[in-house]
Amino acid sequence: MQFTHEHRELQRTTQRIITEHLDPYLDQWEAEQIFPAHQVMKAFGAAGLLGIGKPAEYGGMDLDFSYEMVFAETLGEVRSSGLTSAIGVQSNMCTPALARHGSDSLKREYLAPTLAGDLVGCIGVSEASAGSDVSQIKTWARRDGGDYVINGSKMWITNGVQGDWICLLCNTSPEGGPHKNKSLIIVPLKSPGVSVSRKLDKLVLRASDTAELFFDDVRVPVSNRIGDENMGFIYQMEQFQEERMFVAARGMRSMELAIEQTIDYTRQRQVFGTPVLSNQVVYHKLAEMQTEIEALRSLLYRATEQYVQGQDITQLASMAKYYAGRLAMKIPSECLQYWGGQGVMTENWISRAYRDLRQTAIGGGANEIMLEVVAKTMGIHPGRRA
Repeated sequence: MQFTHEHRELQRTTQRIITEHLDPYLDQWEAEQIFPAHQVMKAFGAAGLLGIGKPAEYGGMDLDFSYEMVFAETLGEVRSSGLTSAIGVQSNMCTPALARHGSDSLKREYLAPTLAGDLVGCIGVSEASAGSDVSQIKTWARRDGGDYVINGSKMWITNGVQGDWICLLCNTSPEGGPHKNKSLIIVPLKSPGVSVSRKLDKLVLRASDTAELFFDDVRVPVSNRIGDENMGFIYQMEQFQEERMFVAARGMRSMELAIEQTIDYTRQRQVFGTPVLSNQVVYHKLAEMQTEIEALRSLLYRATEQYVQGQDITQLASMAKYYAGRLAMKIPSECLQYWGGQGVMTENWISRAYRDLRQTAIGGGANEIMLEVVAKTMGIHPGRRA
């Protein structure tokens, strides 16, 4: 992936928004366990950063996906993964299918104001009993004349407390099997019958308002469906590719930042009269971890190049997401160890990084699911041999 002047300018714009609109308030929002979603989305939307790869006619920049990766990687510098997860949902998780398959009227009503930051969007896939296995979701949308009547629930919904609409995956047919009986439907969250059961109290992503949502005879017009009926599972699998690439890119830079911060700290911290960094076991480990970050970056950039060329990146995106998840369980932990007692103090960002980055191995497809996907693409999975 070749970086151009335009890539660097987008990176600088993102860094400016982070410095002006996020950094001064991060600790406050972490403590409050919520952030002003509409205010933050508007700041990013006004700069064009929520629609980097989306069509210009709906307010996007119409740039290729390499620019999305620059954006995601730069967001990794924000010392609150809860906040950047919420932004990523808006930019790369609830809107790709709408932009690609939605009707013009649906895109004008929901996509355009979401890219502008005037609406806050959510993605509604996971349920309490169907997180890793998306095919087993229970939420139903029954046709009733010109409407869908929706019943069910969704769990771990980022932006669910403050959101305006949700891109909801639900069953729409008793036939076709679990991969051909689902649709993606846009549901305004102020619709009668939609309720926020609770704002979830999490170990990770504390600044993100994550909700459990219930749908009780919620009526929405059939025209709110994205694309064809019963194609929702396929559309969501497409959407997952961008989500997983975003998560890998954002996490990669956050882990790299943890290494950089640890180098600075261990250079200053004295033990038995010498800097911690002067110990071979320490600088070798930091060098090893930086090498692994660069390996992830190369994998991610290769996947990005192929995606821009229109190739199927299911295998590479899954590999990148898996590798990022694996490193997220290792690098923050190894770094924190070198901080000693300071590492477990909430006043030091490394403790937040240790908590937040752990989610990388779970959200958007757990490590084990990523290996299942990779095995299938290799033709070695027992259920799908070449």
